[in-house]
Amino acid sequence: MSQFGKFHDFCRDSTLPVCNLFFLTSDNSTAGPIDRSCELKGFIANGEPLRNLGSIILCAAIATTCWILLLNAIVGYQLLDDGTILSLSLFFVSGAMIFIGTGYIALDTGFGYTDTFKPDADYKNYGLYVLYLLFPIVCLAGYFILESILVLRVLGETRPMLLLAGAAVLFAIGQVFAFVISVHLCNAADGRIDGALFETLFTLLAVITLWAFWSSITEDTWVDEPLNPSMSDADYSTHRSGRFDSQYA
Repeated sequence: MSQFGKFHDFCRDSTLPVCNLFFLTSDNSTAGPIDRSCELKGFIANGEPLRNLGSIILCAAIATTCWILLLNAIVGYQLLDDGTILSLSLFFVSGAMIFIGTGYIALDTGFGYTDTFKPDADYKNYGLYVLYLLFPIVCLAGYFILESILVLRVLGETRPMLLLAGAAVLFAIGQVFAFVISVHLCNAADGRIDGALFETLFTLLAVITLWAFWSSITEDTWVDEPLNPSMSDADYSTHRSGRFDSQYA
């Protein structure tokens, strides 16, 4: 039987934030019981776990962030001029659509406002499965491929690939903590900590490395800048004098 769209095994073997949405509605739906190997202890307000609202926002933020990252890679090919209304609108409008769409599905799943996304015994939810799991993978893979082509074939550089590969490795390590190690860590700590701490840490390191990668391929030398530390006063004066003479000769 196909496991597409089913979160049962994920929620049994890991501590993904999206699983909180199914646990919230499990008492009021036809969803069958699940042996949660570990459940992270969280804050409680008025009888409702605050982490469920955080999980809803997180699901929407993950899908949106990965989409924006892919768009950023596409912009590198200068298909649209940077900073134009059209370019910025593409980011804001499409990002808002994905955030609202994913957020609505997560909200309806978690609080059961309608029966559209009501989970069954296998916690089947095609919407969240695609937007929370598959869509980010496609976006990240697309970003890595597009940036690799840009660096190797367009720019003809190899050193920035070390940073890009490093970011990919750090992100992969974070996912190992989320999907594999988290539940074992949570059990050992009696629910006081899970893999999300280390997933967040390695994801942060991946983002920092990715920023360093992007900075390395977009840095420029401003030869007209008198405050440029890489240019001596004599070089700057010669450069400016040459430009002035050629312009008004």
